[in-house]
Amino acid sequence: MTDLRAATNQAPALVGHNVVNSDLALTEAVTRLGTPELVDDLTPLGAEAGTEEAREHGVLANRHHPELTTYDRFGHRVDEVRFHPSWHWLMERAVGHGLQAAPWEQQEAGDPHAHLRRAAGFFAWSQTEPGHGCPISMTYAAVPALRADDAIAKEWTSLLAARSYDPGVRARSEKSGALAGMGMTEKQGGSDVRTNVTRAEPTADDGWYALRGHKWFTSAPMNDVFLVLAQAEGGLTCFVVPRVLPDGTRNRLDVVRLKDKLGNRSNASSEIELEGTIAQRLGDEGRGVRTIIDMVAATRLDCVLGSASLMRHALAEASWHVAHRSAFGGVLADKPLMQNVVADLAVESEAATALAMRLASAVDRPGDPHEVALRRIALPLAKFWVCKRTPAMVAEALECLGGNGYVEDSGLPLMFRESPLNSIWEGSGNVNALDVLRALGREPEVLHAWITEVGAARGGDSRLDRAVDDTLSLLGETGGAPEAGARRLAGAMAACLQGSLLVRFAPAEVADAFCGSRFGTSYGGTFGMLTSGSLRSIVERATPTR
Repeated sequence: MTDLRAATNQAPALVGHNVVNSDLALTEAVTRLGTPELVDDLTPLGAEAGTEEAREHGVLANRHHPELTTYDRFGHRVDEVRFHPSWHWLMERAVGHGLQAAPWEQQEAGDPHAHLRRAAGFFAWSQTEPGHGCPISMTYAAVPALRADDAIAKEWTSLLAARSYDPGVRARSEKSGALAGMGMTEKQGGSDVRTNVTRAEPTADDGWYALRGHKWFTSAPMNDVFLVLAQAEGGLTCFVVPRVLPDGTRNRLDVVRLKDKLGNRSNASSEIELEGTIAQRLGDEGRGVRTIIDMVAATRLDCVLGSASLMRHALAEASWHVAHRSAFGGVLADKPLMQNVVADLAVESEAATALAMRLASAVDRPGDPHEVALRRIALPLAKFWVCKRTPAMVAEALECLGGNGYVEDSGLPLMFRESPLNSIWEGSGNVNALDVLRALGREPEVLHAWITEVGAARGGDSRLDRAVDDTLSLLGETGGAPEAGARRLAGAMAACLQGSLLVRFAPAEVADAFCGSRFGTSYGGTFGMLTSGSLRSIVERATPTR
């Protein structure tokens, strides 16, 4: 008699694998741009990220949302956010692996691949749970902005770079490690920060101001220090706002509410009011955007890394499922049409991974003019393109699991809710596409850097060559009315960058599938419409192993 309660033909949970070592696209990029030893360094992180324990903590951190406590039981205003223990478990390990600001000090100490190592670790560890990556990313991004003032940077950098997770609202002198946040947008302006109305009035102390106003989105309000924009007498200015003042008293940082978001629910995103909040000026008055732009650039890199990480995680779950699930007389992974879908997802993921790691390696070479110019143009390109491609890819991966992918236990619904996030934060698609135009118009060296980078693959694939030529023609066409065509141009330039990396470094079947689809005339934009390439080998390359 058949046991109706027995579960058969179910794929086992994807746990017990090494998230780093089982990702060939990642390890090959890290080895190519860095050294094989970098992969060895990341192996313990990859092993921990693939454990059942890590997966469970990711689930719990999203099931039990952060809670705002405005007043304590005695009536004192505290404005504290409480997190589930699983959030702290994830944060402790992310900080312990040096995924926050550690690379900046490592770079100064002579490590030539500090940012590449950190990027690969952030990419892999984010697959445990993406929400806690927000405070980690902001802490990483704060350091280059803080360097606008040597004294302030000296006060904060070592704490931000420390591999000690030390939560709680206490003075800087009492902490073994610190985290940073940022507050730029306001309800009346959003991305148009020059319309900010928060005011900054000088205090009796030189360089210190009192802020009065609000911030519409301030994530991780329990962090120790924030970079905030406000209007001073000289114009929009950047300020450093400590959660606790040097004398040990709490700074006035009123958390009005936590945002009820589509995804990213483990992370607390807040609306705050500033009423006499004490802040230290960072950089000159009127130079706020210029001062904080280095922080924005670094967080944009993490948006690309985070989206590429979501792609890889979704692909891993889909390829694992079809390798262990049978239907219609055979294993799903052997079905030609399913092979086409998963291979297409794998190509998309590898292209995103290759571009993300290439950008991270550019951060390791701040003195190289080509790398600086390439980073300037490729960051908004990748932020626009990779983040924009993620929701469609995650949705297709979810569909590979069918009904099993639509239930929360699979983890795919969480990924799907997360998938639009990075395209919105740190500049939406339009903002980044227009930033591409701005860079092209003001900095001639960035176009030269793009041409040099894609030109390195010249002759490797005729379809890529035509795409590059067409994109250069498009650059000329947009000269009269650039804004309306900004998205088209940004997408074409980004895809060419991805294609050049795959043609030069990926297996021939991966590059062939990418160029034959993304630059082909018959590509319909839906995954699973590849017409060339060894589909089985692409799928096998992308499937995790235990």
